[in-house]
Formats: sequence, structure tokens, C-alpha cells
Amino acid sequence: MGAGVDNAVVYDAALKRRQGMMGASGPKALVKNFKVFRIALFACIGGVLYGYNQGMFSGLLTMPAFQSHMGEYDPFDPTADQTKKGWLTAILELGAWIGTLMSGFVAETISRKYGVLVAVSVFVLGVVIQATAQYGGHNVILAGRFVTGMGVGSLAIIIPIYNSEVAPPEVRGALVALQQLAITFGILISFWIDYGTNYIGGTTLGKQQDAAWLVPICLQLFPAAVLFVGMLFMPFSPRWLVHHDRETEARHILANLRGLSADHELVELEFLEIKAQSQFEKRTVAEHFPHLREPTAWNTFKLQFVAIKSLFQTKPMFKRVVVATVTMFFQQWTGINAILYYAPSIFQSLGLNDNTVSLLATGVVGILLFVSTIPAVLYVDRVGRKPVLTVGAIGMATCHIIIAVIVARNAGQWASQASAGWAAVVFVWIFVIFFGFSWGPCAWIIIAEIWPLSSRPYGSSLGASSNWLNNFIVGQVTPQMLNKIGYGSYILFGLLTFLGAGFIWLFVPETKRLSLEEMDVIFGSAGIAQADFERMAEINREIGLTAMLQGLGGSGSSHDAVSEKKSKDEEA
Repeated sequence: MGAGVDNAVVYDAALKRRQGMMGASGPKALVKNFKVFRIALFACIGGVLYGYNQGMFSGLLTMPAFQSHMGEYDPFDPTADQTKKGWLTAILELGAWIGTLMSGFVAETISRKYGVLVAVSVFVLGVVIQATAQYGGHNVILAGRFVTGMGVGSLAIIIPIYNSEVAPPEVRGALVALQQLAITFGILISFWIDYGTNYIGGTTLGKQQDAAWLVPICLQLFPAAVLFVGMLFMPFSPRWLVHHDRETEARHILANLRGLSADHELVELEFLEIKAQSQFEKRTVAEHFPHLREPTAWNTFKLQFVAIKSLFQTKPMFKRVVVATVTMFFQQWTGINAILYYAPSIFQSLGLNDNTVSLLATGVVGILLFVSTIPAVLYVDRVGRKPVLTVGAIGMATCHIIIAVIVARNAGQWASQASAGWAAVVFVWIFVIFFGFSWGPCAWIIIAEIWPLSSRPYGSSLGASSNWLNNFIVGQVTPQMLNKIGYGSYILFGLLTFLGAGFIWLFVPETKRLSLEEMDVIFGSAGIAQADFERMAEINREIGLTAMLQGLGGSGSSHDAVSEKKSKDEEA
């Protein structure tokens, strides 16, 4: 166990030393790392694109001018079969699922930075296709949303990876949470743009002009162009550079991001930890997959399948798989996207029969979702992931059950029970608040931060693919659920969300304020095999990380950690 103890001691000492130098998490840490904050904020335009596309379409589905082009895919009769309407919405998620699966290879081969550029290009192509739906009808919308989905799916993976890899540990959660804040901002502006353009020409069939739905679709092109041009000037990920043997450039960028000199001990410590993890994973690949050891594009393409397969082959990695995929399963089955995709229709089913009023209530959803996400950005690295996710799930589940009771008692008599309808609407709004500060940002933080360096693009893609597949299912079945089982839809979402709270509390470890490399210790990867211990200990000595920590006073911490470890072993 000697090498295992040494390895755990090195990371324990590194963690304590870094925490002693970096100070507290929270808003002050964002100010201290303002340069990184600005870069992450700009990169999150990709999140704005995703959120805008997601929210914008819910309003289009209720616009008479849009419905007139969709035929049976968006019927005027609310009692008609809704299956094809579900396809019109859910096809975006199907494309996004494919985008997530390819994003790992793209991000690892051409860099996170250039991966964003590719994803934006695909997104723009999809928007252009959708803009021709005035002549092509539902088939063009289906094709365009599928291509657009591939773009937003890739952006939803690559941007959190990029933000997590440029961020120091004390603000990493906050910067990854910016992605969710950006998504909610996109949803917010899309709802209110829909509300405004709904009046173009009039609000009824025959008077409303096609511009009412074409303007919201085409407006997406502007932020996409800004992101594409601006990303050309953003730095590469230091972790990606180290992994691709560009260490001098990585050290320079790391120092620039931290606002410190290249020889500052905090820069040196973080650089050596990144290098140690990269070397460890390269040697592991060379040992287990020697035919893929050369970092060519073709080997990287094949490695993604090997890497995904390897995630299921050891207990620590499989635990990561379970945490990522099941967390995303429960995020989608909270029912958040059922509300975001069909909010105007849901509000109409709760008694807000006028389309303008339902769009107004939907606009309030956008405001509440955006505002409630802000606390997560500021405080998630101080409070932690588990308590936020647990409280959020319990709150959302309770709202679902209350809405189910209201709908069960008042369905069919909303005209005489207007107050009950508004009560249900208020609990939808409260539900959105609970989601905004909890499962919205924190679920994405978890799947971005739990993976080793070499597995991060593939692991994140696997976790996000769970999100998109369940997103697709929710988008597909929600119209039929609301049409066939009514209040039972809210009971189903509520029960699943209660289960999600239990899963987080019992099975997901707390990961706040740990470096990305230290996740291995949390998930038990450091104990997989004696060979892994010895390999990492050897790398730590080779690159000087062990000596650095001892020179900075880490030896005392090491002695304490060794003594504690030996005591635990003796008790066992």
C-alpha cells in the first residue's frame, strides 16, 4: 500500500496547499478571477443559442400563422392526436444526442476552441434550413431542427468542458453554472420575443403574418455569428494543450488566466497537477491499448469507442457513469422541458385560454428561471452540489403533486374556477424557481467535473447523451400525456423527482472545491490497482510535484496523512 498512500498524500497535500492560497469561493472569487469569468461568459453565448432555440419553439407552436404551415404536425384542435406535434418538438433532441456523441471526438482532436467553431457552423446551417419553412412546411422544420440540434448538442458539451478547464477550482462550479444561466437567459429572451412578434399582423388566423414566427427563427443567426468570430480570439484550454504536448503554451496561458507570473507557485502547482494527470492517462492508454498510443486523428476516433467501453469496465469509472447518466435522467424527468417546450399549451390547459395571456405567463417563466439561476453561479462552490440538488428536487416534486391535486379537482370547470387555474400557474412558476437554482446548473456541473482528463470529453458526452435521450422522450410523450392522462402527468413527474432527491443524497459524492484531477481520489480510482498507484507516484516524482509540495511545507501534511491512513488500515 506504500505507493497508494504516497499518491493519496500528494493529492491531499496539493488540495490543502491550493485551498490555503486561493481563498474562499463565492462572489469574491469571481472578482478575483475576473479574466476567466469574462472568457467563460463569452463562451456561454452557445448556451444562449441553445436556450433561445428551446424556448422560442414553444411560442411558435401556438401561433396561428405557424400552425397553418404545419398541418397535422401542429393541429388547431387541442383534442386531436398530438403524436406528430411531439415529433416536431423532440426532433431537436434527437439531433442533439448525435451531436453529443460526436462532440467528444471533435473536442479532443481539434481542441475545445475549434470544436465550438464547428458546432456553431452546424447550428447556423440548421437555422437557415428552418427559415425556409414558409415554403417547405413541416418537413423543412423537422430537417432544420434536427441539424440545429446537432449544433446545440455539441455546444452543450464542449462549452462546459472548456469553462471547467480554464477555471481555477474555487470558481469552477460557478463558471460551469454560467452555461445554465446562459441557457435560461436564452429562454427568457425567446419567450418575450415570441410574445412581441405574436402581434405582427394580428393574433388570429388570416391576420397574423409569417414574420411572426420567421423573425424569432432568424434572430438566432446574430449571436451565432458573434460567438464564431469572438471564439477565434479565445485561448486554448491549458489542460488540452498539456495533453497534446504544448506545455510552454499551456503554462503561458495558465499564468495569463490566473493573472500571475509563470513561475508563481500556484501556477506551478496547478500546471504540475495537470501534467501528472495527463502523463498518467497517456501511460495507461499505452499499456492497455498500445495500438492507439500515437495521438493521430484516426486513433483518437477509435479511442472514443474504446474509452466509452472502458467506462463500464471498472467499478470507479462505472460509478461515474451511473452518477452522470442517472443524474441527467432525473433532471429531464423533473418535467422541466415539458414545461419549457409546451408552456403556452400547458397554461391554456390550466384555464388561460387566450393565447396572448398564455404567452405572457410563459414570459414570466423565463424571468423566474433566469433570476433563480443567478444564486447558483454565485454560491454553488460554497454550498456544494448535494444539498442544492436535494432541496431543489424536493421542492419541485412537491409543486408537481400540488398541481396534480388542483387539476384533478378543477379540470373541465376552469371558467368558473379561475382562481384555481391561477393557483396552478403560480405553482408552475415556483417549480421553475426550484429548478433554476438547483438541477438546472448543478446537473451540468457534475457531468463536466467528475471525469479524468483523457475520458472527460467521452464521459461528458455519455452523460449528456442521457440528458438528450430523456429530453427527446419527454418532448415526444408530453403532448400525449397531457391529452390522455391529464393530472397523472404531474403525479408521474413528481414521484420521479422525489426518487431523484433520494439518488443524489444516497449515491452522489460531494465534489465542491476539488480540482478536476482530484476527482480520481473521490471516486476511488486511486485504488484500482497497485500498478496505477506506482505509475502515478513515479510520475509525481519525475515531474517534481512531490518535491514541490515537500518544499512548500507539504511534508508535514504528508506525514499526518500517512499516519491517518495507516491507522485506518490497522483498524480495518
